[in-house]
Amino acid sequence: MTVGGIIVARGRTYGSPVDGHPGWRPTSAYTAAVTVGILLLATSVLAGRADIALIGIPGLLAATWAHASRPTTPLRADLHEPAGPTAPGELTATLRLAAGPGEGADVVHLRITAPGHRTTHLTLAARPQNHAQRQAQKQAHGQTQDREVPLGLSSVRTGPQQTFTVDLRGSLHGAWEEEPTQVRAATRLVLPGAAPLGRLPLPRRLRGLTGPHSARRLGDGTELRDIHPFTPGDRLRRIDWRTTARRSPELDTLYVRRTYSTAEATAVLVVDSRDEVGPDVRTWRGYGTIRVDEPTSLDLARHAAASVATALVEAGDRVGLEDLARRRRPLPPSAGRRHLRRLVHGLALAHPKDPASAHRVRPPQLPADAIVYLFTTLLDDDPLHLVRIWRAAGHPVVVIDTLPDVHPVIESHLAIAWHIGRLEREDRIAALDGEGIPVVRWAGSQRDQAAVRFEALAHAARRHIPGRTP
Repeated sequence: MTVGGIIVARGRTYGSPVDGHPGWRPTSAYTAAVTVGILLLATSVLAGRADIALIGIPGLLAATWAHASRPTTPLRADLHEPAGPTAPGELTATLRLAAGPGEGADVVHLRITAPGHRTTHLTLAARPQNHAQRQAQKQAHGQTQDREVPLGLSSVRTGPQQTFTVDLRGSLHGAWEEEPTQVRAATRLVLPGAAPLGRLPLPRRLRGLTGPHSARRLGDGTELRDIHPFTPGDRLRRIDWRTTARRSPELDTLYVRRTYSTAEATAVLVVDSRDEVGPDVRTWRGYGTIRVDEPTSLDLARHAAASVATALVEAGDRVGLEDLARRRRPLPPSAGRRHLRRLVHGLALAHPKDPASAHRVRPPQLPADAIVYLFTTLLDDDPLHLVRIWRAAGHPVVVIDTLPDVHPVIESHLAIAWHIGRLEREDRIAALDGEGIPVVRWAGSQRDQAAVRFEALAHAARRHIPGRTP
C-alpha cells in the first residue's frame, strides 16, 4: 500500500462520510496537566514553598488555554475514486479531509488497511500546508479547507475486490481529540486484461450468410472452389471468360468461377467458477489469506477467457458466456465491441457460490455448431462429464487448464493430499488427451506458449476439414 502520488487507475468506490458531530474529549496529556498542576499547588500551600507552585502553574496555564480554544467543528472525511470498473495493477483512491470554518482539528491520525496488505499508520496536518492551496480552496469552497491524501495499492487479482478501510481521529493542540471514526470503501470491480492471441480453433460447421471465414458450402466469397459449367442460378458476373474462351471457343458452354461462401463461427466460453484456489495449498479449504500478488485459478480463468473472447470478437465471430456457478441467464452469442465489454464485465462478476448449490443437474445448453472453450482447474470429474456430453452432441471442445503453479508443500499431511490430487488431475488430463480433446495450460511460463498451442490447433483443425487445404 502506498500513500502519495500514484498512477491513476479506473475504478469506483463509495465513501461513507462522517455524519454529524462525532464529539471531542480531552486527551490524557490535558488531564495530566490539570491533575499535576492542582497537586503541585496543593503541595506548595501545605509545605509553604512557592517554588513548587511555580512548577505547576505552567501546566495549569496550558490547560486553561487549551480549554479556552476547545474545538467547535468536527473533521469530515470521505473516499473518492474514479468512476467505472478498473484494470488489474494499481488501485487508487483519494481521501479527502474537510476541516470546518471554525476551530477544528489541526492533526489527524490515520490507520489505512486493505485485505492482503500491511496496515499503514500516518499522522499529518488536517489542513493544506501550502498557502496557495489554502487561498484557492477558500475562494472555491468558502472557509472550508480540504486536505487530499492520495492512496494506492498493488494487486494482480481481478473480480470483486475489497480495497481501503481508513480509521481516523483528529486532534487539536494535543489537548483535544475526536472519537475514532471509519471510512470504508465499497467493493470495486477489477476487469481482467487480455493477452494477444493469433488464430484460434473454430467449429467445423460455420453459420450465417456472411462472416470472416470461408465455409464449405457454395456461395459468395473470395476463396475459389472450382471452375464449373454455367447452370441456372449462377450469376453472370461469375463467368470466367478466359476459361470459357479456352475450353469452349465456340461459346457453346459458359464457365463460372464457384467460390466458398463466407460465414461466422460461434463460440461459447464456459468458466468453471465453482471454486477459487491459489498457489498455496494451505488456503484451499478457506484457511489463511490468498496473497494479492499471486493470481488464483479464477484470475487465470478470467484472463484466459478475456483473451480468447477478444481474439474471436476482433476476428468477427460470435461469442457467448456461461458460468457454471451461476443460475442466471447466460450471455447469448453475439459480436461487436459492445458485446465484448459485456463479456469482460460478466467474467469479472464470476465468483464461487455456495458449494451445496453449485451442482448442475443438466449441462448448459449450447447453440448448434458452436465450439466450447472450457476454463477449469480439473480438480474433480465434473468437467470431464460436461466435455463428454458436449462431444456426444457434436460440439468441439478446447479445455484451458487454469490451475496456478502450486508452491512446494512442507506439511506432510498436505503434501500427501496434494500428491493424490495431482495424480488424479493428471489422469483426467490423460483421459482427455486420449479422447482427442486438447488441453491448453494457462499458468506460469506455459501461458506464453498458449498462443502457439492455439495456432497449432487451428492449423490442425483446418487441415482435417474435408475438401480444404491448410
